Amino acid sequence: MTTTTLDAVTSKDGTTISYRRLGRGPALVLLHGVMQSGHSNIELAQALADEFTCYVPDRRGRGRSGPYGADYCLAREVEDLDALLTATGADRVVGVSSGAIVTLRTALVRPDLRKAVIFEPPLDTEGFYPAGWLERFDRELAAGRVPAALVTGMRAARLGPQFFNVMPRAVLELLTGMMLKSQDKAAVDGEPTFRELAPTLHYDGQVVAETAGSLDVYRSIGAEVLLLGGTRSPAHLKSVLTGLEHVLPHARRVDLKGLDHSATCNADQRGRPEQVAAAIRGFLS
Repeated sequence: MTTTTLDAVTSKDGTTISYRRLGRGPALVLLHGVMQSGHSNIELAQALADEFTCYVPDRRGRGRSGPYGADYCLAREVEDLDALLTATGADRVVGVSSGAIVTLRTALVRPDLRKAVIFEPPLDTEGFYPAGWLERFDRELAAGRVPAALVTGMRAARLGPQFFNVMPRAVLELLTGMMLKSQDKAAVDGEPTFRELAPTLHYDGQVVAETAGSLDVYRSIGAEVLLLGGTRSPAHLKSVLTGLEHVLPHARRVDLKGLDHSATCNADQRGRPEQVAAAIRGFLS
């Protein structure tokens, strides 16, 4: 069993960013994505811990880390990752989903970042995400309608299975509510449930909105980049990887056969951490 240590770093605005440390070897940060905390990728970290000292933070507003803050924006997330890289001496990062967007933006301001694994960032290059979904999401969440808000968010992101986009909303909300109740009963102390993580969809939506547009901004990234995705992931996420493949000066791409956007998650969330770790290990080593 790999020993895991809890620690924290203070970001530029004073926010505490909590992280787990495990393994041995060169420092590697694993930055989670949407509807996740650091725990969501802990099995991926464990699979890499034989070769790397893995630092697995809870992004602000999640898990044990401090709140978003009144002036939340993508720049705060970049400052959080920057503070962790400075504190740990890490020059390698694995960024997952919205965490991959933060990683790309950090690579623009940290020329000492040597290698980055970018897993399916939901960059909006063609107006893919529907307008107005954040406003509806906020209204539903404010009214205490958490299942409805989650359905709105996941439909906007189009990250669920195909039936999710055609099934009547009433049925989806019922099923989502049942899932939330089931997870609440099985909750582990200290690890956020989907109900607790629901508000984070707003902030990840904000990150996506802030970075909408051309990918040309990433041409100046000097780090070596592994573009990682699953063959069963949504077409718009594959399209983003293809676009990045064309603009990043030092990029290679690996498509994980049979996997989808949940690939980096723990096994109980339909992830395949060992398979993902193999691809990452080959690139970082």
